[in-house]
Amino acid sequence: MDTPFLRPIRTESEARGEARGEARGEARGEARGEARGEAKGLMEAVLDVLISRLNLAAPTYRRLERRLTAIRDLDRLRELLLAALHAADVVEFERALAG
Repeated sequence: MDTPFLRPIRTESEARGEARGEARGEARGEARGEARGEAKGLMEAVLDVLISRLNLAAPTYRRLERRLTAIRDLDRLRELLLAALHAADVVEFERALAG
């Protein structure tokens, strides 16, 4: 029903709906950005630990960096950070990375 009385109410309601949709979209985008940032920080922490503990050669560093960059699961990256802290050598860490 399109009457002069209902038209402003409907327009206002549609505008509120659009605003809620935009806010939800922004929130999802922010959450994805935060997750990507946290994943990047964890990946960098893993590499920093490996460098400081195991004195990685440049080719090994780049290989591990490529493999870690592909991982988006934050829990998995946290596990790998612990593995980096406890690994006796690069081979042991790579086993954890493969597992």
